[in-house]
Amino acid sequence: MNQASHYVDMVQWFGGTIAEVKSITATLARNIEAEDTGSAIIRFQNGIIGSINVTMLTYPKNLEGSITIFGEKGTVRIAGTSMNKIEHWEFADKQPYDDEIEKYNTNPSSVYGFGHSGYYRNVIDNLQGNVEPISNGSEGRKSLYLLEQIHKNK
Repeated sequence: MNQASHYVDMVQWFGGTIAEVKSITATLARNIEAEDTGSAIIRFQNGIIGSINVTMLTYPKNLEGSITIFGEKGTVRIAGTSMNKIEHWEFADKQPYDDEIEKYNTNPSSVYGFGHSGYYRNVIDNLQGNVEPISNGSEGRKSLYLLEQIHKNK
């Protein structure tokens, strides 16, 4: 689950507080102390059921990372090598901004995308007293809690 921490973070952010987790993880092909493959089913306190499926074993390279949200009134799929493309955006009720969604697609040169430099800039600006932090330890603990539950509930 180490390589999937950002996706775990996004799933937790979208879903909310965790109620229950069932998982299976394994080290199938890499000579490492961590898992190289895993799946988890998550029930959130608000009733949403979600799943995470990850592997480090894609050949010949990381092909994609995606989050898809299916709802009664809409579907969104954010994908690409670093969740950099909104591949599907469809809702029962159209909004004025729907036609602008494509402009948020990016084309980063690597799987790391553009997020790190913006985050580091925010940390520096926050330490200088110029802005509030984008994220904080409490938010990070929520994702860590989900990762702990994935490990405990195999």
